[in-house]
Amino acid sequence: MAWPKDALGIKGLGRTELDEVLRGLGAPRYRTAQIVRWLYGRGARSYEEMTDLPAGLRATLAGLLALPAPTVVQRQVSRLDDTRKYLLRLADGELVEVVGLPTADHLTVCFSTQVGCAMGCAFCATGASGYVRDLAPGEMVDQVRVVAEDYGRRVSNVVAMGQGEPFANYDAVLAGLRFLNDADALGIGARHLTVSTCGLVSGIRRFAEEPEQFTLAVSLHSAIQTTRDRLMPAVRGFPLPQLRTALVDYGTKTGRRPSLEYALIDGVNDTDAELSALGDFARGMLVHVNLIPANPVEGLSFERSSGHRARLFEARLAQAGIEASVRAERGADIDAACGQLRQRTGSAAQVSESDAP
Repeated sequence: MAWPKDALGIKGLGRTELDEVLRGLGAPRYRTAQIVRWLYGRGARSYEEMTDLPAGLRATLAGLLALPAPTVVQRQVSRLDDTRKYLLRLADGELVEVVGLPTADHLTVCFSTQVGCAMGCAFCATGASGYVRDLAPGEMVDQVRVVAEDYGRRVSNVVAMGQGEPFANYDAVLAGLRFLNDADALGIGARHLTVSTCGLVSGIRRFAEEPEQFTLAVSLHSAIQTTRDRLMPAVRGFPLPQLRTALVDYGTKTGRRPSLEYALIDGVNDTDAELSALGDFARGMLVHVNLIPANPVEGLSFERSSGHRARLFEARLAQAGIEASVRAERGADIDAACGQLRQRTGSAAQVSESDAP
């Protein structure tokens, strides 16, 4: 289900589509850059704020295209590291979550590309909530702006690792990434914009052809087919040899190193046999393996692997010449960590409510 075009208006347009609308109105080409600057560089909430546009054009756009903004329904703050999770209400009333991950030098935003998710991964809260609809380009950029304005800092890195499968909403995701990269909008370098996929091979091959140097991450979670099919039933149609070939071709084509995301689940994909299979899969490839102790999800029976087991995986992969690291845990106390997003309210003790900045 695509986004509701009438409700989203201008936020449903990529830059190329916006350019076409303005051309149809007889506006000169440079108006596109001005509007992008107002929408995503400055966060304008009305056309009247766009003071360097002619009054007639502002009135025409206001009558033609809605200019909605999300509302922050809930804001949760981790007591451990100032990670913040935001529950946003969109123009049509749907809810979506976005996470801010600060360090002393950087601010990373983990944004969503769909409301819910159709992939149904067995260890993920988002998949348990089901798929509702795709997000539009402007809805993705708005998530990043909400986080940046709340922290009062420039966003340095953005990852499409929130709710949804980005390559199932490919065109809108690419349009959103291009706004994030656009000097007239947020101006974030392409190498600092990462897309995480469950392993949709057609999307990986298409992504390799894009001119920008966006970064790729692939949720692997097992290099044994039967285990991966159990954990990630929606990608059974993309067998591991096919996925590996696509990743090798991606590295050859782009010269960039994708990441393999691997959530370690006790007794499921952290055995010696699983470690051996992961080594065989990654050996000789231009990849980095991100080992993630699986995060607890209410209603799911999986348990995370021990820290010892995670370190063993890291050491054995390094011995095999495979770059690997154990991801530091962030935001688990507010259900903001990998696999925990599910567009619902959290503990009142960690919450404040307001309109989006």
